[in-house]
Amino acid sequence: MSAHSSAVLLLTGAALVAAAACGPSGPATPPGGRDAAALAQTLSAYAVEFLRRNPTTNTYLGGAGLDPSLREVDGMLRDHSAASIEQEDRWLADVSKVLAETPTASLSAGARIDRDVALAQIRFLLRQHQVRKYQERALDTYVSEPFRALDWQLQGMTETGPGAYGTADEWTLLVRRVNAIPTFLAIAQDQLEAGVKANRTPDRRMLQRDGLNTSEANARYFAETLPKLASERASGPDRDRIVGQVRDAGTQAAGAYTKFREFVATTFFDNTSQGKVKEAFASDRYAMGQEEYNWALKNNFHLTQTAPDLYEQAWPIVEATRTSMIDLAREIGRRQGWLLPPDGPSDVRFVFDELSKDSPKSDEEMVAWYREAAFRLVDYARKTGMFEVPADYQLEVTETPPPLQASIDGAAYYPAPPFKTTGVGRFYVTPTHNDRAALQSNNRAALADLSAHEGFPGHDWYYKVLTGSRGGISPVRWLTPGAVEDSSSMWEDSMPAEGWGLYAEALMAEPQPGSPGGFYTPEEHIYQLQGQLYRDLRVRIDTGIHTGRMTYDEAVDLFSEIVDFLPGSCGSAAAKKLDAKRASCEAAERAIFRYSKWPTQAITYRLGKDQIFAMRQEAATLLGPKFSPKNFHLAFIRQGTIPSGYFRDELLRELQTP
Repeated sequence: MSAHSSAVLLLTGAALVAAAACGPSGPATPPGGRDAAALAQTLSAYAVEFLRRNPTTNTYLGGAGLDPSLREVDGMLRDHSAASIEQEDRWLADVSKVLAETPTASLSAGARIDRDVALAQIRFLLRQHQVRKYQERALDTYVSEPFRALDWQLQGMTETGPGAYGTADEWTLLVRRVNAIPTFLAIAQDQLEAGVKANRTPDRRMLQRDGLNTSEANARYFAETLPKLASERASGPDRDRIVGQVRDAGTQAAGAYTKFREFVATTFFDNTSQGKVKEAFASDRYAMGQEEYNWALKNNFHLTQTAPDLYEQAWPIVEATRTSMIDLAREIGRRQGWLLPPDGPSDVRFVFDELSKDSPKSDEEMVAWYREAAFRLVDYARKTGMFEVPADYQLEVTETPPPLQASIDGAAYYPAPPFKTTGVGRFYVTPTHNDRAALQSNNRAALADLSAHEGFPGHDWYYKVLTGSRGGISPVRWLTPGAVEDSSSMWEDSMPAEGWGLYAEALMAEPQPGSPGGFYTPEEHIYQLQGQLYRDLRVRIDTGIHTGRMTYDEAVDLFSEIVDFLPGSCGSAAAKKLDAKRASCEAAERAIFRYSKWPTQAITYRLGKDQIFAMRQEAATLLGPKFSPKNFHLAFIRQGTIPSGYFRDELLRELQTP
């Protein structure tokens, strides 16, 4: 058992309410009388206890800024043991009962939303543990969670001098967390062994990439990279002690990852060098299944559509976006004086090939180009008045660290902890390892769209506005049940956040004062449409592979053919000879792997974007000349990281209130 399990208090019934009333995070009595006050106290206690039981999420959100008692949790890792999960489920059931019995008639709309959000989160966790038994096969969770916790912890450290970060207390908590890794991985092994006995095991691809490859990357990180970071960043009279403790703890963690990798290798593989999985584990095991997928759509996202509905609806949307790309490719060809092929899809491919000639020569140059594109977007927003951007606005663009590269295809954004005042968000760009074809796919015209999504006005701006408004957002709306980002995640927060990211891409294509063509050049715009296209296609693919309507290999082929306009099977000999097709197929396979292990996450981009556009149109119709896109955007973001199905009506009412 970890130190965490012995420190947890089982808050139930009246004790849960009493704990909130006494705690420093307990809110003032809200309007609505006794029922509203009791609900606020219950939800506050639930949020604090949730963070106590989920240390990685606690660090990600900066839980100590919400409640000082959560500070010590940053020195822990989650206890995934069977006994701890059983105890947690009893606590969740008790909280659910209290919430279900809370009268709602006198509650404000916001309080009712908070209650509904918490109930959905609890239903998800109980189903995850008791129905899906996901803890017995959550391999990527076990491999990645400690690194993610440490990475966010380093991100949130206090600046102590030029290039120096981390107080002595912050480094002490980090060392304590690193020291918890051997026990964490031993419990993970217990759970995976239980899964083997129950024939509930990870997919063979996850076994290779997360079980073997990421475990190996983590071992190197803790043995080499983390001690080096401590040496570079620690300062003050305790520096030598800190660096030594980090080195010693890192050595133990690296050994634990090496041992865990050996367990995966001997349990699941006949030959690791050839990637040969034992016959008992060689079949595809990634599919969520239609029943579970439909349940997740309703419970997690507040959607009425089913997986078959989304699968069928997706294809006409994909075709419409491809048609727009063909039309734009022909326009670009005329402007450039290029002689285009006779058929539409070939026109797009020809334009891509021409534009790829202006590509970075190295990963270092690629990251620099992304950084430059991100700040062009900031300057554009200031010039057009789309957003009120502070003069001291900063955006950090950096290379994705090795342990995250298996999960981040292209780029990703990790926000600063919202409950704290320290730390910075990071726009990660995954290196190509200087692969020529991959660098060409990151050519100059291709960068603006992804920079708008991950940087400005996408995720970086979204999370900065959210953090600035945190005092008015219930802590419940920040929680990420299951995990922050892996195959055990609820993805509740992904619908608004990724929906906003994709919406931000499209927003930059809209006409603005002084910029009738929007931000993008036509060459950048065709890549914006390509970004839209693959998010459109994700809905078809994700629902397809997880309900048996499409195989993994069919999804890879379809992704390459549709998104990159490169016909042919990825398994063909021709695909291996042509650089562009090879790079396309490799990128497609990485994308399908991500979708295969993160069911329902891939659909949140397009569905979330569509919801924002629909609400914006409704608000514009209701308000007429009084409608302000700027006010709408702020009001949407300030609802918090929950699907808009919870708050659509309340948002529209709020916008109409003088």
